[in-house]
Amino acid sequence: MKHITVVLMCLLLTAMWLQDVDSKSMHVSSSSCCFNGMKKKPPLKSIQCYKEISSTCRDPAVIFKMKKGRESCALETTLWVQDYLKKVGPCRLK
Repeated sequence: MKHITVVLMCLLLTAMWLQDVDSKSMHVSSSSCCFNGMKKKPPLKSIQCYKEISSTCRDPAVIFKMKKGRESCALETTLWVQDYLKKVGPCRLK
C-alpha cells in the first residue's frame, strides 16, 4: 500500500511540473511586445544589434539594442527598419 502512495504522489508531482513548464512557455508578457515604434530614425552606427519579438504580438517589430545600453522598439513595416535589419546582426544570447 505504501508503494502505491509513493508512486501516485510522484505521478501527481510530475503532472503538476509539466503543466507549469507548458504554461510558462506559452506565456507572452506585454513587455515583450512593441505597441509603438521609434518616431525618429537613429544613426545606424548607434545600433549594436536587434532582437525579434514574439510572433504572437499584434504588430511585427524588433527591439534595437543601442551601443549605450538602451533598447528601443521599431516596427518592422517601416522602410528604414527593413534596411537596418539587412545591415545589423541579431543579438547573440549570453
